[in-house]
Order: sequence, then C-alpha cells, then structure tokens
Amino acid sequence: MTATDWRHDRIGSAHRGQNPTVLRRLDAGFAVIGDRQFLPGYSVLLTDDPAVTRLSDLPRARRTAYLTDMERLAEAVERACRRLDPAFRRVNIEILGNTDPYLHAHIWPRYDWEPADRVRLPVWLYGEEYWRDGRYELSHRHDGLRAAIGEELDALGAQSLGAQSLGAQSAANGST
Repeated sequence: MTATDWRHDRIGSAHRGQNPTVLRRLDAGFAVIGDRQFLPGYSVLLTDDPAVTRLSDLPRARRTAYLTDMERLAEAVERACRRLDPAFRRVNIEILGNTDPYLHAHIWPRYDWEPADRVRLPVWLYGEEYWRDGRYELSHRHDGLRAAIGEELDALGAQSLGAQSLGAQSAANGST
C-alpha cells in the first residue's frame, strides 16, 4: 500500500489505523484534520460507515450521535484556534456531500486576518490556489494545532462522560 492510498479510502483507512489525518475516534465517526490548512484548524467529521451518504441514512440514535460528535469537534476546533490565534472569530459548520459520496461535516475556523473580500463569504469562494498550493498542505508544521484540537476533544469527551455520570447518579438518587 502506498502512502497516498488512504486518500482513496478515507473511512476504511481510518478503521485500519492508516489514515494520518485522524485526530480521534468518536462515537459515530472520525475527527480528522483537513488536508488543506489555509484556514488553520480546518477539520472534518467523517462517518464511520462509508455506505452512509447523508444524515437521513442514519437511524435516529446514530444520527444524534453523529450530530453530537460534530458539535464536539466544532467546539474543540473553536477552543484550540482561539487559544492559538487571537484573531480567531468563529467556526462555520457545513454538511454538503457534493464531492465525496459519504457523510461528512466540515468544520471551518474563520479569522479576522482573512482577506476582506472573503472573510464574510463561504470558504468555497476562496480561489483555486488555496486548494492546490503546496504551502497549505497538511504537514508536520501543523503538529501543534493537531495536538491542541486533540486535547480539546479529549477534554470535551471527559466533560461529557462526567455529565452523563452525574445525570445517571441523579436519576438513581431520584428513583429511590
């Protein structure tokens, strides 16, 4: 298997531990950092089932789990990017599915330093040079950003587990 084969099977390679963009395995998918980093922190939530092509393909419980994972990844990107760049503004979340046939959600950090003619527009209006230029390709120089997003995912996961535990404890105490 060559080093680029994972791009042809992003979900399968994530399951096999061969997708180098994977940040964390979540409940209903894989949090990955984007191949292009012209907006540092760009991440994607991949479904864990390549046969799922749209959100409505998932049964309600899995759909809820996927949306919860998406919210968790978006908050992790927001926290990490805010910590690393004071010009961080917000995140944009999109589920499009026009190019890749499997369910995935884009998490786009947005910054005050973006060009004035683009900062308030969808990222898809950035010119082709941003999508093709090698200087924006994911590389080792993004390791700190990857680590920061991963740390935030872990912290949010721990918070979620703590809240679930408290909820279960409260329910148990209320039923006695």
